[in-house]
Amino acid sequence: MSKELNNVRNIGISAHIDSGKTTLTERILFYTNKIHAIHDVKGKDGVGAVMDSMELEKERGITIASAATFCEWNNFEINIIDTPGHVDFTIEVERSLRVLDGAILVLCSVGGVQSQSITVDQQMKRYNVPCIAFINKCDRSGANPERVIDQLIEKLGHNAVAMQIPIGLEVDHQGVVDLSTMKATYFDGENGEILRSEEIPAELAEKAAEKREELIEAASNYCDDLADAFLEEQEISAEMILSAMRKGVLARKITPVYMGSAYKNKGVQPLLDAATQLLPNPSEVTNIALDLDQDEDEIVLGSDTEGQAVALAFKLEDGQYGQLTYIRVYQGTLSKGDTLINTRSGKKIKIGRLVQMHSNQMEDINSIPAGYIGALFGIDCASGDTFADPKLNYSMTSMFVPEPVISLALVPKDNKSQINMSKALNRFSKEDPTFRTHVDDETNETIIEGMGELHLEVYVERMQREYGAEVSTGQPRVAYRETITRRAEFNYTHKKQTGGSGQYGRVAGYMEPFGDGEFDFINKVTGGSIPTQFISSCEKGFKAGLIKGALMEFPVTGIRVEINDGAAHSVDSSEMAFQAAARGAFLEAYRKAKPVIHEPIMKVVIETPTEFQGTVMGTINQRRGTILGAQEEGPMCVVESQVPLAEMFGYSTVLRSSTQGKAQFTMEFANYKQVPQSITEELQKKREDEAKKGAA
Repeated sequence: MSKELNNVRNIGISAHIDSGKTTLTERILFYTNKIHAIHDVKGKDGVGAVMDSMELEKERGITIASAATFCEWNNFEINIIDTPGHVDFTIEVERSLRVLDGAILVLCSVGGVQSQSITVDQQMKRYNVPCIAFINKCDRSGANPERVIDQLIEKLGHNAVAMQIPIGLEVDHQGVVDLSTMKATYFDGENGEILRSEEIPAELAEKAAEKREELIEAASNYCDDLADAFLEEQEISAEMILSAMRKGVLARKITPVYMGSAYKNKGVQPLLDAATQLLPNPSEVTNIALDLDQDEDEIVLGSDTEGQAVALAFKLEDGQYGQLTYIRVYQGTLSKGDTLINTRSGKKIKIGRLVQMHSNQMEDINSIPAGYIGALFGIDCASGDTFADPKLNYSMTSMFVPEPVISLALVPKDNKSQINMSKALNRFSKEDPTFRTHVDDETNETIIEGMGELHLEVYVERMQREYGAEVSTGQPRVAYRETITRRAEFNYTHKKQTGGSGQYGRVAGYMEPFGDGEFDFINKVTGGSIPTQFISSCEKGFKAGLIKGALMEFPVTGIRVEINDGAAHSVDSSEMAFQAAARGAFLEAYRKAKPVIHEPIMKVVIETPTEFQGTVMGTINQRRGTILGAQEEGPMCVVESQVPLAEMFGYSTVLRSSTQGKAQFTMEFANYKQVPQSITEELQKKREDEAKKGAA
């Protein structure tokens, strides 16, 4: 590892499913001499792509876990994280973008800006990550990079500017014209490793000149010298254009667009040049830590290697030598033998082995300086923990973790499977913050929760493969919620007299729907009718009522409680008495407030050939879905809809069979909505049947 931060780039490759992220990473590793042969993502040749090291990834041809690697290009060191495209594994993208300085947004030249491209773009915005775009698959039938650039502007609000134009499209795709140098680049050799620079083909000269003018006009907003040269019609060099574009990219004000076909080995080397020329080095990114000793004041970390060390653990993996903790160092240097402190737990940790990752292979190193990504062994920590010099009590801001929307009941086959299942669940829930597990108090079943069917399916399969835990799965459960629909008053007295001092507490007030959040508690008690020390007990009592609603024992959300009166006894009142009074008051008012069931509604986006549009809409209507819109994009049609999660189980099979396997869909959580009365009755009947079975 060199210590020259200007020549370091930490980049992520993110996109919608099947846009070619892993294929692109495979080509990057080949051209940077990190690997010496190119393999196919689907594993057709029995090897599979380097970055999809998990057997499941090779079989399914999808990326499940983000994988880190590093390579060198023109004296630049590039740390790359290849992320999954499927929304079920969104936490992998989230945690990767949290620690990266720049990103490449990969778009399909046929599909364009798809639903998951929008989600990834929102994640980049959340962490303020500058990006460049790469329009892939220009060799595919229906390729139209200009339409994709328009979509970047319209759908994502990017100031997208073409840096290249393609030389031929679909089967005629041969290379690209670089608009900054005004040269045509062709990719010769068996694997496109030989770059040939030529004059621009005559038929493209006029278009290239027009597009270059658009590029210079856009770039001149970020550089006065370029603007002057443009107005005075002076000669403008490629360096001037790139320098201006870099300023715009770092400010997230402009998105340069490159194009090519990773699968056909075209356009990857210019993209690598762009990543080194336009994306920031670690010292150009502002990283904030919170000073826990100073009421969480924000501290800007310096990216110098000599300062006191601060690092963030962003991903955990169970390796063959124990827990592998991926870290990004923001300040100082981590070296073997150093002692750091985990600022969340307060535990001291001693660094033993340090490694640099290349997919599932590792290389031992002696230190990780600021601005680099590496991994530690044998450290007990959680994802999102901050490691800092013992003299500092800093914490890095945590990443956004979405709530699970679906759950499954697991039943182990025998005692051995039970033990192995526990080990697997313990590890998976530690590695993945969106994967949760608990034991249901009533049924005693082990419940796993996650982001979608595929998410849970993959973990169940990994449990069987990696731990030999034979488990059967129950019906997927939907995370229903209860809430109220009108205001209701309460005035409840808890009175209990046993030998000696009794229990006494009276709580009065009202509850009402609270549309903006989970729970809100307002204290309007005056005159000391409830002593101040018991107010927090009242809040605890009301919160206890939220755990299981009286309607069907689902968690309760969207309630505001105000207490404005009450009474206490000088001897018999206690914290316990007021907690019990608040629980009783909650139940009293909850029944009067017309409770209803809410269900998770998913945003479902289906891409289908136009001839199946009617069929696809029919499948949505059958599932209580609402169609938000449909638009034709070339030979494909994109149908956007909202469908209750309860109706989406097994939908992938139905969609495949009704469209001859040609359609695909993505789904992500949108909101909660009230369940129709007929469905509420079904749920109640089901619950009664389960209760009878349990009693029998």
